[in-house]
Amino acid sequence: MKKLALLPQRGVLRISGADRIAFLNGLVSNDAAKAAHGHAVWAALLTPQGKYLSDFFIFATDDALLLDAPRADIPTLLTKLRRYRLRAAVELEDASEAYTVYAAWNGAPPETAISTPDPRLPEAGGRLLSPTPLPTNATEADYAAHRIALGLPDGAPDLEPEKTLLLEAGFDELHGIAWDKGCYMGQELTARTKYRGLVKRRLLPVELDGPAPAPGTPITAEGQEVGDIRSSVGSIALAMLRMDALEKPLVAGEARITPHRPSWMHSPSE
Repeated sequence: MKKLALLPQRGVLRISGADRIAFLNGLVSNDAAKAAHGHAVWAALLTPQGKYLSDFFIFATDDALLLDAPRADIPTLLTKLRRYRLRAAVELEDASEAYTVYAAWNGAPPETAISTPDPRLPEAGGRLLSPTPLPTNATEADYAAHRIALGLPDGAPDLEPEKTLLLEAGFDELHGIAWDKGCYMGQELTARTKYRGLVKRRLLPVELDGPAPAPGTPITAEGQEVGDIRSSVGSIALAMLRMDALEKPLVAGEARITPHRPSWMHSPSE
């Protein structure tokens, strides 16, 4: 059955002006020029040291780029992007009151909104920005269960600002990085992490046998801390885990943890 859920924790940042694509491309991990009608781009803004700050879906309209981002991140995003605007012909504004964000899955999204397939995975479904309310038949929690089962992050607490590396969170396999588009902020560390094989931990879905631990709860194996819980719903969660601990008995709080490596995730040798 086709599902549509309102995502009230998401907002929209609008970037307009003649230099909008070149401006954004110099800052984010993916190629904003590939955003088009019916095709969004998933990207992240990093610190100069290559650590995660925020991620977003980039939609394109005839005269603007629309960033579907965590609503709580938008004030910080505006501040940081304005700092780098310099003489670029761009305008930046919080457009969260003009558009509402929805997720659709198990079928094609409605055609009455700005819509696109989720660029990360076909199974993820679609993203929509609508200037008017749409009838829904699923909840934000339903969507959380859907994306967690697929191993897809949704900002904090899944991704830690100024700590998480993009390759730890699947940005390579999930089409969140353009390796051939030229320089962007934090590119050097991202490239070095990939080509030297430095990824020691990964974000992945886990099954919970016991009460759901709060985000940030340490995960231990044989008394040693090997990761921590991120977002959860029901009996599943996302967790950041050391790759060398996946076959060990894992515990977080009062719950036993069973990791499930998604089919899209590459092994360290791949």
